[in-house]
Amino acid sequence: MKKLETKSCEEIMSTAYKPLAYCVDGLLTQGLYILAGAPKVGKSWLALDICLSVAKGEDVLKHQTHIGTALYLCLEDSYQRIQNRLYELTDEPTEKLYFAIMSESLGNGLETQIETFKSHHPDTKLIVIDTLQMVRNEKDCGYGADYKELSILKALADKLAITILLVHHTRKCYDSDPFNMISGSTGISGCVDGNMVLLESKRGSREATLYCVGRDIENQEYRVLFHEHRWTPCDEIVPTPPDIFSFAIHDFMMEQQSFIGSATTLCDLLYQKFNRKYYPNRLSRDLIQHTEELQRYGVLFSFRRSHGCRILELEYIESGDSSDGRILWVEVIESTGTRNSENVDSALFQCCDDSETGDGNFEMGDGNFIETTALPLSVL
Repeated sequence: MKKLETKSCEEIMSTAYKPLAYCVDGLLTQGLYILAGAPKVGKSWLALDICLSVAKGEDVLKHQTHIGTALYLCLEDSYQRIQNRLYELTDEPTEKLYFAIMSESLGNGLETQIETFKSHHPDTKLIVIDTLQMVRNEKDCGYGADYKELSILKALADKLAITILLVHHTRKCYDSDPFNMISGSTGISGCVDGNMVLLESKRGSREATLYCVGRDIENQEYRVLFHEHRWTPCDEIVPTPPDIFSFAIHDFMMEQQSFIGSATTLCDLLYQKFNRKYYPNRLSRDLIQHTEELQRYGVLFSFRRSHGCRILELEYIESGDSSDGRILWVEVIESTGTRNSENVDSALFQCCDDSETGDGNFEMGDGNFIETTALPLSVL
């Protein structure tokens, strides 16, 4: 019998894993996703719009995309129909979008075809399969069969670090939980990393609600309108807060040079400097998840045990700071105060990168302050 491989809690919490990359900020990460809706509701239009937006690096559904190659398997369409739809959305072709109208099925060569495409296009971000039913082999629609078949694509998406979006259908019968309307057993929605369900308010109204849920995205629900062959949100989309955690640690360490102490002590010191409340567990997590970015800013850190307590050790190495020692965070100042720093703005724009957005690791204090925050170019 093969020995069970395990990792300790300490090892997992101290390992800097590769950050999860987004295909569409706040909507699609690396992994396997379902886009479900009734027949002819406009799922394929939405799928094509997402592909085009990723290939061009343009916003979709008011969400920012990360540019990369996209492959759309239009397994129920012809190239002529694809051409007509493309011209409805754009008059400018993109070199990063590819189409196929035939493919092998799951377990019979589809995985190899996708891997081969990725090897020829290393910057591949997104693959859309329209529809899931066209690549299935299982006749059994039970939970086990559904989960097993989709787990092949789930493993492939994780292996290749890409997003695979499956276009699928909903049931005819209404359910108060839209995700229960995804056709098939709960093995389908349970296996994937996220689900999107497009439900029209009235058949043919071209007004709908898009429901989104996932392991790595927040639950979302907003009204969309089909206008000029695109689904456009009617509601205001709250932008994802920019991730400025590394900026705070960098500027703090520029002053401190070194720090040895508990995460709680570091949270208190950061609060004193930036008037933002940090939490020890989230701070430790964010240090781990921002390891590479912090290294680029000359900040190194490690954990160790002392008398049963977990101790943080941080060190600032000026020679390893890609910002050349410039301030990355515009500090919180009193409402009547000013900041006398000539190079703040230039440093903010020169040193910011496209790091992934955070999830709100802090809260503002209760003092009378005005906050000016440096935003990466990708969120301006």
